[in-house]
Amino acid sequence: MTLIGGAGPQNERTGLYSRYARRYARLVTMPTTASAVPAHGLADVTASDSTLRRFLHGLPGVDTVGLEARAASLGTRSIKTTAKAYAIDLAISMVDLTTLEGADTPGKVRALGAKAVRPDPTDRATPATAAVCVYPDMVPAAKAAVAGSGVKVASVATAFPAGRASLAVKLADVREAVTAGADEVDMVIDRGAFLAGNYMKVYDEIVAVREACGTSARLKVIFETGELSTYDNIRRASWLGMLAGADFIKTSTGKVAVNATPANTLLMLEAVRDFRAQTGVQVGVKPAGGIRTTKDAIKFLVLVNETAGGDWLDNHWFRFGASSLLNDLLMQRQKLATGRYSGPDYVTVD
Repeated sequence: MTLIGGAGPQNERTGLYSRYARRYARLVTMPTTASAVPAHGLADVTASDSTLRRFLHGLPGVDTVGLEARAASLGTRSIKTTAKAYAIDLAISMVDLTTLEGADTPGKVRALGAKAVRPDPTDRATPATAAVCVYPDMVPAAKAAVAGSGVKVASVATAFPAGRASLAVKLADVREAVTAGADEVDMVIDRGAFLAGNYMKVYDEIVAVREACGTSARLKVIFETGELSTYDNIRRASWLGMLAGADFIKTSTGKVAVNATPANTLLMLEAVRDFRAQTGVQVGVKPAGGIRTTKDAIKFLVLVNETAGGDWLDNHWFRFGASSLLNDLLMQRQKLATGRYSGPDYVTVD
C-alpha cells in the first residue's frame, strides 16, 4: 500500500546520483595497500587515514537551507484516513521499545517485553513492535519476555551513552550482550575522535565491534548527531559508519539536548539511498530521541518514502528509538477504530 501520493523529485535525485557517481569515481581510483576488498567495493577509500579523510572531505557539502526547507516541506504532507491507519500500524511495527535507565529492573524489562509482544491486549490485530532495547545486563530478562514472538532484543553497548572507554572494555560490553542473546547491538562512536579528525580510529572501532557481533547480531551505529555540530559532519559520519559495516545508522542516544530531527534524519536517508546506488548494499536508519507523537512518526515515514523510497518502509530497514511514542500510536489507533479517544488508563505507563 502506498503511504503517500506522488513520486517525489525524481529529476533532482537523478542529478544528485550523477554528481555523486562522478565524484566517487575519482575518489575510488586512489592507490591502495588493502589486502582485501569488502563486499561494498569501496576498499580503496579505507586503505589509510589519508585516503579515508580525502574521501569523507570530498563528499558534497550540505546545503543547510535547502535541507531544512525540504524536511519542513515534507512535514506538511497530509495523508487520508485509510493511509493513516496503515501508517500507524507500520510505525508500531518499527518501534524499538526502549528502557535505558539506572533504575531498570528485571521486572520492568519483563513488563516492557510483554508490551512489545502485545502492545494492545484488547486488540490482537495490533502489530508487535520491532524490538525491545535494554542495557547488556538486562538482555536475559528481555529475551525471556519476548521468547517465541519474533520481537528482537537490542542492546546498547560500547560504554553507552558517552563511549568513553578503552576498545577492550567496549568489545567486552558487546560480547556480553551477544553472549546473552542480543539480536542487535547499538554502539556509540567516539565523537571526540571523530571531531578531532581521527576518522580511521572511529572506522577501526566500528569494524572491531562489527566483528564482535559475529553473524548473530545486527549492528546499529549511533552518531549522537547533536554533538557533531554540522550537517557536513553528519554526512561524513553516515558514510564512515556504512563503510565500516553498519547494518543501521542511528541519529542519537536520546541522552542529549538535540536528538533526532527531520533534517538530520533526511540527511541520513539520503546517505543510505546514495550508498546503495553506489555499492548495492542497503543500510537501515534509526532516528532516536524526541519522537513522541503519532504526528511526528508519520512525518518521519513520509521522509523515508519520499527520500529513500518504499524499500525502507519495513522494520528491517527503519526503526524508531522511543519509549513514549508507542502509547500515542495506540491511542490514535483506537481513535481511528472507535471514533473517540480512550481514557488515560487505556495504555500502560512505561
